[in-house]
Amino acid sequence: MEKVPAAFPATSIMWQGFSDFSAGAMGGTACVFAGQPLDTVKVKLQTFPTLYRGALHCFASTVKQEKLRGLYTGTVPALAANIAENAILFMFYGLCQKVVQSVSGVSDVNNLSSLQSATAGSMAAFFSSVGLCPTELVKCRLQAIKEMAAEGKVATANIGPWGMTKQIVRHEGFRGLFQGMTSTWAREMPGYFFFFGGYELTRRLLTPPGKSKDDLGPMRLIVCGGVAGTCLWGSIYPIDVVKSRIQVYSLAGQQAGFVTVFLQILRNEGVRALYSGIGPCLIRTFPANGALFIAYEYTRKFLLDFGEGVGL
Repeated sequence: MEKVPAAFPATSIMWQGFSDFSAGAMGGTACVFAGQPLDTVKVKLQTFPTLYRGALHCFASTVKQEKLRGLYTGTVPALAANIAENAILFMFYGLCQKVVQSVSGVSDVNNLSSLQSATAGSMAAFFSSVGLCPTELVKCRLQAIKEMAAEGKVATANIGPWGMTKQIVRHEGFRGLFQGMTSTWAREMPGYFFFFGGYELTRRLLTPPGKSKDDLGPMRLIVCGGVAGTCLWGSIYPIDVVKSRIQVYSLAGQQAGFVTVFLQILRNEGVRALYSGIGPCLIRTFPANGALFIAYEYTRKFLLDFGEGVGL
């Protein structure tokens, strides 16, 4: 196979790490604004599968009862979650690619196979999960708090992101911010194996002859991002349902662990409940992950070009 020359070889590892971190933060921001309404529908369907007839009913009910802004409930913690997760994820993805490159004896990270890139993505997800769990806990609770209040499981639904965070720390301690940590790892590490594997494989397949993967245009990046998101959610969606249940229901008291909640759902609601909300989730992947990778790739290229130009 013909070797591809290293991209931006003059830039330092530190600048490349900063570029990956910053580009990941920009990608996370774009992902939230493109996909938040359908994410809200997904979380509501995951935690209250019998309350709505389907995604359209949930969407319409939310708009009717909470207006359009109800679909953007939890946007602030969602931004915090996605910026934290993607900044850390892509920074460690770049670093883990170098580790995999070194261990496998490949000459350059651009020559890593899709499987090797997938392995680097799974390793990176271990670190990003730590930043993601607390912010996603707050987001999920805010997204489903109206339904919790309607069922009498919480006293009030009038609370914001900062108020929710203080409530968690006051009643559950600092450890309370990491409710669902095990299920977050169980979701993120295999999920991002398929996410980055699907992304890199699709990039390779869509790269025209004689061109580099870094030269793909916006439409092809949207396709790559959509395939990556579909691979992620298709592989780990039941785990995400369990995680959402643990994080939302822990608002009403201490919840059982991952395995116990998983078995409870299977026993009481059946396998179908583990896929509640998967429709809007898969629809969301193309605009949300397309926006993520467009923002990430273009920001990263700009920063690395800049760093090479000024000798960083």
